[in-house]
Amino acid sequence: MAVAEYYVPTGLVRYRGRLGLATRQYFQGTPVAGYIAFGALAVLFLVTIFARQIAPFDPLLAVGKPMSAPSGANLLGTDTVGRDVLSRVLCGMQTSWFGALAVVAFSVVFGGLVGLVAGASGGWVDTVLMRITDAFLALPGPILALAVVAALGRSYTHTLIGVAIVWWPLYARIVRSEVRKLRASPHMEAARVGGVSRRRQLRRHLLPGAVPVTIVTASLDVAALVLMLASLSFLGLGAPQPAPELGSMSAQGVTYIFSAWWIPIMPAAAVALIAIVANFAGDALRDRIRDR
Repeated sequence: MAVAEYYVPTGLVRYRGRLGLATRQYFQGTPVAGYIAFGALAVLFLVTIFARQIAPFDPLLAVGKPMSAPSGANLLGTDTVGRDVLSRVLCGMQTSWFGALAVVAFSVVFGGLVGLVAGASGGWVDTVLMRITDAFLALPGPILALAVVAALGRSYTHTLIGVAIVWWPLYARIVRSEVRKLRASPHMEAARVGGVSRRRQLRRHLLPGAVPVTIVTASLDVAALVLMLASLSFLGLGAPQPAPELGSMSAQGVTYIFSAWWIPIMPAAAVALIAIVANFAGDALRDRIRDR
């Protein structure tokens, strides 16, 4: 008995299964710790996005007696003004998370572009761009942030600008190193001999080759930036009061650490949570890309 055969265009199969196949290939062999790290990162990301909706109270308004201990009405207690600590911590996590992502995004785009141009061009262009990069690398981040805030005024945005100025050179160096390594590879030499244009070399070979190490570095930098931004805010360089920011909240509560420990400890614990989760996810991503 004849069996009916159906023809399915291979292009359609390839198109419909590309995303699923890529996802399966990426997560295949990922250890349980990696799944836990990515799951925790996803939950944390959702919490920070919807922090204002999740927060039980307005973080700027007093809702109870000042310095009330954690209770059913205020799960993490209240601060010296009577504001809900949980609501302020959630909104502060959103500020810290998005601030770190903003610095990383700027550094990846600007620093990556500088490194790509330097590595692909070589010669005097490479020398000039790398000397400029080295000059920015020599700038101390906290001192520059102080200078920017002193010049432009106290603002969380100005603090981010000061940190971003000293953060992008790292990505310029990383991307340049990867591009120079790729340029010396046999397949790039074959592309040049074959008459492939420089623009196509950049778009199809050099830029994609530098993406994995850049992604891993960016994922690990989020944890470092959360800690740095919280430290600067602790020193008084963050958003002015009464804006909820984790570093400044901890700084204001240090005086009451023995009488109302939840005021400084809870924001500090939130900073540690973000940094640990981002670091574990970055490590898992690095190991997965390295093993591929």
